[in-house]
Amino acid sequence: MTDHDKLSDRIREIIEDSAPQMVQIALMPPEERAAFLESTSVEEAQAMPWEWDKWARKSQIAPEGDWLTWLILAGRGWGKTRAGSEWCHESVEDTYGRLHLVGATASDARDIMIEGPSGVLNTQRPWNKVKYSPTKRLLSWENGAVGLVFSADEPERLRGEQCEAAWSDEMAAWRYPEAWSQLQLGLRLGSLPRNVVTTTPRPTREIKELAKAPTTHVTHGITYENIFNLAPAFIQEVIRVYEGTRFGRQELYADILDDAPGALWTHEGIEENRISKNEAPEKYDRLVVGVDPAVSFSSEASETGIIVAGKERKRAYVLADHTARLKPEEWAKKVVSLSNKYDALVVAEKNQGGDMVAHTINVYDPLVPVKLVSATKAKYVRAEPVATAYERGLVKHVGTFDKLEDQMCSYEPGFDMDSPDRLDALVWAMTELVVGQRPAPVAMLGANTQSGSSYWAGAKGTKESTTPWLSPG
Repeated sequence: MTDHDKLSDRIREIIEDSAPQMVQIALMPPEERAAFLESTSVEEAQAMPWEWDKWARKSQIAPEGDWLTWLILAGRGWGKTRAGSEWCHESVEDTYGRLHLVGATASDARDIMIEGPSGVLNTQRPWNKVKYSPTKRLLSWENGAVGLVFSADEPERLRGEQCEAAWSDEMAAWRYPEAWSQLQLGLRLGSLPRNVVTTTPRPTREIKELAKAPTTHVTHGITYENIFNLAPAFIQEVIRVYEGTRFGRQELYADILDDAPGALWTHEGIEENRISKNEAPEKYDRLVVGVDPAVSFSSEASETGIIVAGKERKRAYVLADHTARLKPEEWAKKVVSLSNKYDALVVAEKNQGGDMVAHTINVYDPLVPVKLVSATKAKYVRAEPVATAYERGLVKHVGTFDKLEDQMCSYEPGFDMDSPDRLDALVWAMTELVVGQRPAPVAMLGANTQSGSSYWAGAKGTKESTTPWLSPG
């Protein structure tokens, strides 16, 4: 059975119905195709490469009506970026003169929305070319229309800026909800200001509310609709790895998933405890870097979980997620850098590497304080008191951490899943900050002193040091 045979009848019907006009022409019998080309003038043939309505699927073309937001919830590779950039070009030709383009991060906005293969620069019309000035974050079309480029990681930059239309990309991955609020407040010029949102869905409060709004037109799309433009190897691999999985439902079929039935956390619960950077404390009583080291390094190996968290009075705050697939020396340097930046204690699991974990870190800075912890209890038992602290409102997320939160809300005790590296690092950090431990004697806090399952290395002081950042409680 071939990979295409594995596709359900429903998917085959979607593919056949969604084929663009130019693809349908290419699939015509030779006689019909020749007759069509004979009836096409030279001018029409020359204009074809830029006639988006001929190359696009119906679902990629802006809907009719008085909608204010066009929400495209579609799987990976569906063509969301192309739909967004083409809408920008069409809008500046006959409707709007001032646009805002907002990406999840500054690099995403530049690399995907502007300079990417389906971005604004690579889809521009020869009769209305566009120039990009990176230092000004400015797109300038020849007809006088302009577009300002923003990062959702910097909501304050959107404050006070006005526009007639906007393109918001991967909104479900935006770290700070206030970026959406600031964009909406600035979308106030013209008679019908509109926003096109292109995103792979996640069950965030903003996405759910936007999808239900009466002024929103929702387009749902699955990855297989764009099969004509996707590499066969990609289709083969996604079917093999993701077809039939929960992750595949979200990333390929663009389903907004509810939380896993047995998960300790819910997206709704996390949303209730989310705050902005402006709402976060200016100073913290304690700061830690939770680390879940990967066993090995390869393209398929687990990532090293690295979570930065702080505590102010009785509450803890998740501040950053630096989890990545790194070599030992790379994650050690990253952890050292974060420890020095935040003046933070490093709390790392030692099950996989033993005392070598602390040694690897202290090779790059012997003064970085490291506490090694052992996973002597089942993952569920370790995570449960942390989840309870969330329920009590003792843990806040400063911004959005989509990959971490997905792990939190999909991990079900008793079910196999990929190693939840981010979740493990979070649990170690929060266990140190909010779950509570019995304070160790002062004499045990010196460098290279071992006691039970905890190991301290690189103390920033003498063995008698009683500085607050060395207290394990």
